[in-house]
Amino acid sequence: MMNRILFACLFLTLSTESSSLSCRWMDHKFRQHNEETLNLLDTMVSHLMTKTFNVLQAKNASNTTEVEVTVAFPNHLYHQVSKSSAEDKLAFTVQILEEVAALFEEDHSSASWEDSTVRNLLNIVNKQAEELHSCIGSHSHKKKTTKLHMYFKRLSHHILKEMGHSAEAWEVIRKETKAHLMRAEQLASSLHTAQ
Repeated sequence: MMNRILFACLFLTLSTESSSLSCRWMDHKFRQHNEETLNLLDTMVSHLMTKTFNVLQAKNASNTTEVEVTVAFPNHLYHQVSKSSAEDKLAFTVQILEEVAALFEEDHSSASWEDSTVRNLLNIVNKQAEELHSCIGSHSHKKKTTKLHMYFKRLSHHILKEMGHSAEAWEVIRKETKAHLMRAEQLASSLHTAQ
């Protein structure tokens, strides 16, 4: 009888530990990689500013008007997921990283960024998504948030494609990406403090 109780306690302890979202990579590397990505995005703006200034001078010289295209930031989705389970928060963060990577794989030849900077950004973002996805474990088959996916599709279509993948369009994407990565950091921090 005592052996059964001891075995049951041991089984519960082990199964609870394996279902936990405690993930060494998330605890130690996510913030570091996220900071590297934010720094890369900051260096991209300095490359972009010179080219954008030249483009704007050319537009002003030809009296062309620029159409401003906007896509509302999905604050409501972040608010909803902040009240969700740890697995849902992590899956949402993974989806953000995957969607950001997909955006930066589009034609960025009009942006004055160096290819090595974009490759580094993609490598880090993909590494984060991969490592966080592995933290989800058996919960990895979580359904993606359709509204978040549609938001990123609108960024791709309404910003990048409609503005011809221009330097101005990429500056909008760069700013949106930075905002998402900062919010992803907040989600990851909330997981760390909840453990």
